[in-house]
Amino acid sequence: MSMSLVNSNSYLESLLRGQPRLPPSPLAWFNQLRANAVDHAGRLKLPTTRDEEWRFTDLSPLVRQSFQPALAAPTLQAADVERFSLAEAAIRLVFVDGKYMAQLSTPAERLGNRGLIVTNLSSAITANAEAIEPHLGQYARFEDNLFAALNTAFLHDGALVMVPRGAAIDTPVHVLLIATQPEVASHPRCLFIAEAGSEITILEDYVSLNDAIYVTNAVTEIAVGDNAQISHIRVQRDSTEAFHIGNCAVSLGHAGRYRSVSVALGARISRYDLNTVLDAEGAECAIDGLALINGRQLADTHSSIDHAKPNCTSRQLHKCIADGSAHAVFNGKIMVRPGAQNTDSAQSSRNLLLNAKARIDTKPQLEIFADDVKCAHGATVGQLDSEELFYLKSRGLSGTAARNLLTYAFGAEIIDRIPIASLKYRLEQTVLEQTKKN
Repeated sequence: MSMSLVNSNSYLESLLRGQPRLPPSPLAWFNQLRANAVDHAGRLKLPTTRDEEWRFTDLSPLVRQSFQPALAAPTLQAADVERFSLAEAAIRLVFVDGKYMAQLSTPAERLGNRGLIVTNLSSAITANAEAIEPHLGQYARFEDNLFAALNTAFLHDGALVMVPRGAAIDTPVHVLLIATQPEVASHPRCLFIAEAGSEITILEDYVSLNDAIYVTNAVTEIAVGDNAQISHIRVQRDSTEAFHIGNCAVSLGHAGRYRSVSVALGARISRYDLNTVLDAEGAECAIDGLALINGRQLADTHSSIDHAKPNCTSRQLHKCIADGSAHAVFNGKIMVRPGAQNTDSAQSSRNLLLNAKARIDTKPQLEIFADDVKCAHGATVGQLDSEELFYLKSRGLSGTAARNLLTYAFGAEIIDRIPIASLKYRLEQTVLEQTKKN
């Protein structure tokens, strides 16, 4: 497969320069998927603020940088990543600059979980092609998404989690994606499949070992089978000088349940697109998010909840806390398709400004094409409540302590919904530290 793409954009040219030829797969459909992505990547352009979906997110700082593919990941020892370990997550996949690190990982088979597959995508795709082909590249469409196209064009290593029919996995799976090298672009890929009647909790965790400038361009696809449930926690704590682009696409079967908590703390510029399709009757999703940013950070979250079938339920709460000169963006769209009667959907965007220079743009949307529905949405942007501050100060707290406590409580509401106790504690401490003011 040729990786020589012609594009006048300097960002793309630097990114593609030196990209190694990917090894061909014995699977014709997999080779064709990557070839199609290459073709689309060659025709698409980097989005600008003239594009409606990107009008608040200026990628010009990304364009001014020169990035190279991660040709080889550095050798890390267990001690280098120990601080990211979680007591509850005995099953772990580790990727360094997009490359799978077997010596740092604990796949499911080592723990005797019969039927559960947690491994590197490239090593498992041939043996599990029949189960993977209906899902890989089918939800995160790249026809009009440059970043998804690039990710798919470079698709090789990736996190594969497949839960067999009827299995309830009580151990969270930790997918740890570590950035280590400056001026490098990596393309992490995750595919999570829960077969009918199964249940699992998965943590998708982006971290950095330094404060370098780099690009993480991630794509995650999630298939929730009939009567299955996936609890998906996504934590982005990249270097505050990095660029993070994330695309996640979810498909739910009959009575499938998807629970999502996403937390954005890092990156100079981050963009997260979450597209959820309730594609069969009785499906449910609960999507919660928190962006906590400072300095000159920009965090943009775009979500789409598509009620494609009747009798489905969705709930969404997204919060942003912006301090310094930071800029947070939330665009949440709920679509109710024709015939999707008895839809029950509610969306709330709540945002907190801690500095006069900070900015938050929020746009909740409802598009309803059915007449028997119950839908609601709302958005607020403001500062800390003066009456609440007065109450706490009247109980003996200083003004600074009162502001810190209220800010922490505002963010901790989302953190508290994470079902992994040790991760919840660590993130609560992070929120507490970041919201402290002298």
